[in-house]
Amino acid sequence: MENLLKVKQLKKYFDTPGGTLHAVDDINFSLAAGETLGVVGESGCGKSTLGRVVLHLLESTSGQIWFEGKDITHVSRSELRELRKKMQIIFQDPYASVDPRMTISAVIDEPLRNNGMKSRSEREEKVAELMELIGLAKRFTDYYPHELDGGRRQRAVIARALATNPRFIVCDEPVSALDVSIQAQVINLIMELQEKLRLTYMFISHDLSVVKYVSTHIMVMYLGQTVEYAETGDLFAHPVHPYTQALLSAVPIPKLGAQKQRILLKGEITSPIDPKPGCRFAPRCPRACEQCHQEIPALREVADGHMVACHMV
Repeated sequence: MENLLKVKQLKKYFDTPGGTLHAVDDINFSLAAGETLGVVGESGCGKSTLGRVVLHLLESTSGQIWFEGKDITHVSRSELRELRKKMQIIFQDPYASVDPRMTISAVIDEPLRNNGMKSRSEREEKVAELMELIGLAKRFTDYYPHELDGGRRQRAVIARALATNPRFIVCDEPVSALDVSIQAQVINLIMELQEKLRLTYMFISHDLSVVKYVSTHIMVMYLGQTVEYAETGDLFAHPVHPYTQALLSAVPIPKLGAQKQRILLKGEITSPIDPKPGCRFAPRCPRACEQCHQEIPALREVADGHMVACHMV
């Protein structure tokens, strides 16, 4: 399959009064066209920052990003404008990510107008087409965001992301702000659109059951670093890293009467500000040895396509 996106040794640091925050630290992955990379981990592990750096919403500190075989790590403003058409994002909060003073049709029309579609009739036709595509009734055209429920607002945000016919979309926890009854509808819509439009996703979430459903590959992050990467089925069947095992042990089993051992993590979370040498998970790891506290584990292949960063594996 065509390699649509490739990231190599990507880093994003922030200067803070207390020191340098290592938000994204030496991330590597590749993503083929039509696939979905699920990115999981605790809040604050760098998932959303990674997505924003890939899209150039934040500039990287170092590393390289390739898209469609072209190095896009450093691009001019005109090149970035063209790149925006191919790479889009669906934000977490469907209310905060739209202008409350704009109608739903204006929200969807904005990227069309900004990207050179001058004919008003053509834009109106495209907006109607997008609203039908994402299952939003025509009667909502002149509604304002506050007049819609969260599910319909998120559909409008999805339509806006699709307006420029992108190839790659970062889904930044797109259903976490929605009611549980609506989440499944939006997830199914996202997957239907992927099949219909041959979209490629980076799906960021802390909900492992959702990530399992939508992803072809999963990357587990901990404090800015990748600790495990594998195909979805392989990761859930054979989790190797102690942190991944702990995450999966917390996923509820729907089968009545099923039981499994819950792994409870103890100890303090390592600060991502000027981190000390060694594995960042070591203070909470039940299997940590002296080497873990002194040496950063390299991400290495332990099975076909299954990568793990752990000294004890």
